[in-house]
Amino acid sequence: MPTEHTHIAVLGAGFGGIGLTVKLREAGFDDIVVLERADDLGGTWQANTYPGCACDVPSQLYSFSFAPNPEWSRTYGKQPEILDYLRTVAERHDVLRHLRLGTELLDARWDDEHALWRIETSRGELTADYFISAAGVFAEAKYPSLPGLDTFAGRSFHSLHWDHDHDLTGERVAVIGTGASAVQFVPEIQPKVEALTVFQRSAPWIVPRLDRPTLGLERLLLRQIPLAQKAVRGTWYTLIEGFGLVGFVDNRFRHPYELLGRIQLRRQIRDRGLRAKVTPDYMIGCKRAIFSDAYLPALDQDNVEVVTDGVAEVRPHSIITHSGAEIPVDTIIFGTGFTSIPTAFDRIVGRDGVSIAQLYHQRPQTYLGAAVAGFPNFFCTLGPFGAAGNQSAIFMLESQIAYIVDALTTLRARGERRVEVRGQVQDDFVEEMRRRSADTVWLTGGCESYYTTPDGGNAGLYPNWSFEYRRRTRRFDIESYEVSA
Repeated sequence: MPTEHTHIAVLGAGFGGIGLTVKLREAGFDDIVVLERADDLGGTWQANTYPGCACDVPSQLYSFSFAPNPEWSRTYGKQPEILDYLRTVAERHDVLRHLRLGTELLDARWDDEHALWRIETSRGELTADYFISAAGVFAEAKYPSLPGLDTFAGRSFHSLHWDHDHDLTGERVAVIGTGASAVQFVPEIQPKVEALTVFQRSAPWIVPRLDRPTLGLERLLLRQIPLAQKAVRGTWYTLIEGFGLVGFVDNRFRHPYELLGRIQLRRQIRDRGLRAKVTPDYMIGCKRAIFSDAYLPALDQDNVEVVTDGVAEVRPHSIITHSGAEIPVDTIIFGTGFTSIPTAFDRIVGRDGVSIAQLYHQRPQTYLGAAVAGFPNFFCTLGPFGAAGNQSAIFMLESQIAYIVDALTTLRARGERRVEVRGQVQDDFVEEMRRRSADTVWLTGGCESYYTTPDGGNAGLYPNWSFEYRRRTRRFDIESYEVSA
């Protein structure tokens, strides 16, 4: 039986994979297969279902520009509503017939002799002329290494794998980690539990979220006046883009933002000792600032304790801190974030037998976050230096999608089949990113985060304005690539 062949194989059915498929179809490409290991589309928005799961970017901006939604029920969309939005986009644009759900990538290797990708999945093999990774980075849980965790007699799970069958009512719960997910689920579970212990390694900057339900009149205006929706989107874009002043222009711009955070702390935390514990000791923007109006008040409740001296050991029914205190625990919930390099990247192997993961472990490297030297006929979304710390990921995704579609359209028009970014072009781009990152708050702000590599470099944020990135990706710069028939 001959191996199935497709013109374009896409990995991942989240925002990236769905948006790519829509725009590829609009450009006249129809022979597309989208590989998705989960049993549903949605990427991180079908994987994360913990209580309170929501976006930290306003929904009018965290949505496709080509598929505006005037019906968002709140300023910030919650997980079920975002997932429904993605399903609606996929249905309206006939994306569903391209999906291969429940299909995990096992291996993808470039065949230089035949100029194609050989792809092995959990449901069989196929080949593709072009392979595009739209795999996200918030879909694989990261766990800390804790002595004795395997002896714990209670329940334990990561926020990514929330145990909805486990009732937390009346339990003694330990939350390890204070990242964005924990900030969202802690206020949801606090009223139910008997005792909640939050283990905090470093305090996050919390700034006002100002979330609210949208009014029926607002939704009516957005439905009837498309220009109004563009205006709202543009306003949010400008406000969020302005955070680049802190990130990569001059960290002295941080003071107004830090003032907001300090006012929030003073308003919402009555106890001075607790307030001191949860006051960050690094510059805002050094790691991800978090928008919340509910987290700090939850910490200030009588059944909550914030512990800052860390976990030394886990015992069958308790946690021992580094100071020797023993805290009785029935359930442990990990809010410790996600792996920075998806497992799938270990399975994508280029021309020289090196995987994407191996390259990224050496140093973060791509060209424009969308192409990788040594990987012919391969593109990606939100690769290193293709994500922004001061803008919606959807804006950056749409820039990359337009660039990739223009690349394939250009190659089709020229009768070319093979394309690979020049190594020197990529090296020059990475060096530009390194040089521009030197004085950013991510590297000089006094903290450790997934924004940085173990040696203190930029892990992959674009150190410039997102509109400047949009300009660079507006057309496919074929002169930066080796192309051939």
